[in-house]
Amino acid sequence: MSSLTERKARLIVHGDRPYNAEPPLDRLRAAYRTRAGDFYVRCHGDVPEIDAETSRLTLDGAVDTPMDVSLDDLRGRFRTVTVTATLQCAGNRRADMRAVAPVSGDPWDGGAIGTADWTGVRLGDLLRAAGARTGTDRHVAFESHDVVDGRPYGVSIPLAKALAHDTLLAFAMNGEPLLPEHGFPMRAVVPGFAGVRSPKWLRRITVQDHPSDHPIQAGDYKLYPPDVTAETADPARGHTIDTLPLNAAICEPARGAVLGPGACRIRGYAVAGDRAVIRVDVSGDGGRSWIQAALEHAPDAPFAWTFWTAELDLPPGEHDLAVRAWDSAGQTQPALPDDVWNHKGYLCTCWHRVRVRVT
Repeated sequence: MSSLTERKARLIVHGDRPYNAEPPLDRLRAAYRTRAGDFYVRCHGDVPEIDAETSRLTLDGAVDTPMDVSLDDLRGRFRTVTVTATLQCAGNRRADMRAVAPVSGDPWDGGAIGTADWTGVRLGDLLRAAGARTGTDRHVAFESHDVVDGRPYGVSIPLAKALAHDTLLAFAMNGEPLLPEHGFPMRAVVPGFAGVRSPKWLRRITVQDHPSDHPIQAGDYKLYPPDVTAETADPARGHTIDTLPLNAAICEPARGAVLGPGACRIRGYAVAGDRAVIRVDVSGDGGRSWIQAALEHAPDAPFAWTFWTAELDLPPGEHDLAVRAWDSAGQTQPALPDDVWNHKGYLCTCWHRVRVRVT
């Protein structure tokens, strides 16, 4: 296994403490299943050192039979499954919003996203075995080993999502144990939801009648209108970001690339949360005209991204490439970052644009 220092050297690092980094877009597009070393890293505290042999997971709250189990207990008692799913930070493509006006948070390009085969046990199997008490007002709260502002990291998801077939307690990624920065020895994987709801380094799961009161859940990852500022934001009135909206990005060619004349191959990804991507349009003139891209999607992976490829015949000169996707509800993306700007820089879903020069 390569060292963390070696893995960092392959990524665009936005911060060391906490460690946040993304891959260059061309390398992200190189494989449908993202290599662990090329997968974006989003941390809110320091990466904890955990002994997998002694680590325990507690399940308590509104359950008939509380549990305190090891990783070996989970593997031995529950069926192991693999789910292909995309995880994406809610701040992905924040850099495009920064071009409109200042926003808070790391300046993610389009690489705060990745897809992997996640192997583990279904969280729903564990909850059912413990006799979790159902109800529309129930939530499943996660607590992790990493510490944020003096408290263990904490978030929650609705019980219905926790019981969903594809929601996992994962201990492997692409057939290998999780790397420390990706949650070793065990993390949640909540497909279709923002990456913040898939906490790493799990230590406790609680079934309760309210969302987590941790600041990450109660105060952060809220979507606000454009007139709200950091000073006027009221978390109680912000929209909690769970399911992610339709999005797409151009991974090749890169911004500022100098290309030869003639056929230009353009490649990227598209995602649609819990819906399917049905079409991707690509433009070589900033959106005045469009062609349809060819799509590539893994069968039986409803929460995984769609890869797309298109070819444009570009004459010499400057060209503004753009991409927009369409989902199974017939929805597409807004044209400009001005249309989605918010002071937190979340959910940048406008057309992704790349300016290139042909000589």
